[in-house]
Amino acid sequence: MTLLEEQLPRWHHRERHSVACAGPPDVVLAAFDALTWHEVPLFRFLMGIRSLGTSGRAGDRRILDGFTGMGFAPTLSAPDEIVYAGIGRPWSPRGGMRRVSSAADFEAFDEPGWAKMAVNFHVVDGRLSTETRVWLTSPSARRAFSAYWLVIRPFSGLVRRSWLTATARRAGAIHRA
Repeated sequence: MTLLEEQLPRWHHRERHSVACAGPPDVVLAAFDALTWHEVPLFRFLMGIRSLGTSGRAGDRRILDGFTGMGFAPTLSAPDEIVYAGIGRPWSPRGGMRRVSSAADFEAFDEPGWAKMAVNFHVVDGRLSTETRVWLTSPSARRAFSAYWLVIRPFSGLVRRSWLTATARRAGAIHRA
């Protein structure tokens, strides 16, 4: 069982991607942690559109600083996997994120009208993978998210694949050094 399965065992929507990646899990996850916006220009561009150009994400800032700054929080971790969780309304213009203080806090949240989102980064058998799961807390949230997801999903996949590819490139460079 992965930590993601522990954090969000049921979902309404999910998306999975993976890439081959050289290096042991600690090296790969360290590369993931250190990745900057400069290393993933497509991600920077698409997130700039999402934030209506007000994101300020650029250059040598860590991607995870922006990710946690928008409301996602690391909730579970192991030597080969890390899980981030967030509660929000991504279908709204600003995303309507609420702070997640702990894995238990995230699991207990059930207020109607929200999306509970969990994403992992997992290193196993020479592959770096990510899976995003979304649980909607009410029928109105399911309808709103479904319409949003219809438009956003292809771009979401591009973002995740570019994030994984840049991480694998950085991890490979570290591993060879």
